[in-house]
Amino acid sequence: MTSTSATGPLSASTKCVCFWNCVLSLINSSILNMINLSLIIGYVPQAFKVAVVKPLLKKPSLDPAVLANYRPISNLPFISKILERVVVKQLTDHLQRNGLFEAFQSGFRAHHSTETALVKVTNDLLMASDSGLISVLVLLDLSAAFDTVDHNILLARLEHAVGITGTALQWFVSYLSNRLQFVHVNGESSSHTEVNYGVPQGSVLGPILFTLYMLPLGSIIRRHSINFHCYADDMQLYLSMKPGNTHQLVKLQECLKDIKTWMAANFLLLNSDQTEVIVLGPENLRNMVSKQILTLDGITLVSSNAVRNLGVIFDQDMSFNAHIKQICKTAFFHLRNISKIRNILSQSDAEKLVHAFITSRLDYCNSLLSGCPKNSLKSLQLIQNAAARVLTGTRKREQISPLLASLHWLPVKSRIEFKILLLTYKVLNNQAPSYLNDLVVPYHPIRALRSCTAGLLVVPRVFKSRMGGRAFSFQAPLLWNQLPVWIRETDTISTFKIRLKTFLFAKAYS
Repeated sequence: MTSTSATGPLSASTKCVCFWNCVLSLINSSILNMINLSLIIGYVPQAFKVAVVKPLLKKPSLDPAVLANYRPISNLPFISKILERVVVKQLTDHLQRNGLFEAFQSGFRAHHSTETALVKVTNDLLMASDSGLISVLVLLDLSAAFDTVDHNILLARLEHAVGITGTALQWFVSYLSNRLQFVHVNGESSSHTEVNYGVPQGSVLGPILFTLYMLPLGSIIRRHSINFHCYADDMQLYLSMKPGNTHQLVKLQECLKDIKTWMAANFLLLNSDQTEVIVLGPENLRNMVSKQILTLDGITLVSSNAVRNLGVIFDQDMSFNAHIKQICKTAFFHLRNISKIRNILSQSDAEKLVHAFITSRLDYCNSLLSGCPKNSLKSLQLIQNAAARVLTGTRKREQISPLLASLHWLPVKSRIEFKILLLTYKVLNNQAPSYLNDLVVPYHPIRALRSCTAGLLVVPRVFKSRMGGRAFSFQAPLLWNQLPVWIRETDTISTFKIRLKTFLFAKAYS
């Protein structure tokens, strides 16, 4: 029998679409009922709690024969992840509505990222230097933090610190109990083992549960008047002081002592071998402090000229020259490999490779480079130029600006300005972390002037000869006030991006 419609027989493709729509509607209904039932009775089916652990090498350069070099990633059933996503949405709304999030925890939160975290930390360090202070930055590293979470402590935290009770709490009890996992490598599987500690790495719910497990740590650090910021289990402490007030290092020592005590009580371990410290500020002042922090509360600190912080290399002068040098080295390595196979790639595939391996590195946390000297950014621009030539097969002698314009690529300096202005727009439209909101101040003139409705920002006074001129709190209002009103008053972020790129494009290639 041939199916027909008002306009004639149905095609085979139309039949297929109708069939799958019917199947999906039945599946969706079943999944919805399953999720609702789980939430109503506070029970997670046992089948949802069996994880396949597939070891993932942390870095390609590490020895694959050493088990410690692997990260255990838990693959859970698809429907289990849908259920977890529903719970995460409700849990996040509860935390947001009641102000229960740690303000300086940027991991796994909407509108938060490694870049927003580093913008805040970098801004504080640059402004401290602008005020003639030196800063001590300590990067703490936890050993297997996700795997050592105690379930009883976590449940107590959910009940007493977060306010989850009744059926909702029972659901989390069911979620954490009787979990099983097995390792699957090269087609071989291990026996099933019960998981009595930790939250599953690779799950949807695990990361936010870990951040709630760490909630009390913020209060402990604040008691010592130490600045801090966390991204999941990556934690950084920083203290700024006058060069003659090195006695304030005692606060840092006491803070580290309390952190170690709290971690021991919560089955977490501070990895002393990976804990690093760097002193930031003028060289003559740095030397006065460096000799006094070889050990802090028994933790031997590896004092470095540069440290890697959430993927960005910090140097003692906050110039980011070491970071730029590393970007260049890695990007040129990948660009040479792309150039070797460019002849067999289509234009579309070549663009994807360039954006994945080159552009992504140029853009990662590039807002930190705002205000850097042209000489520092020159090497990054050379990378972009080389990428454009490889992509288009253009010779070195030909002018680069028309080539970049034909690809619709903003130059490096403009890309940095784009990122700063995009962050500023998000701040002004409640789409950014609260800690960035505090760095941007709307301009309100004393008298009723035309500028009172122009959406301008206050540009703080800084010593440009120092480092304050590169801080987000200075660069953001400076660049924002230079934008035309029709861009500043854009209603949606998508339209803002289009208008901003058009403006910066015309400015760069006019």
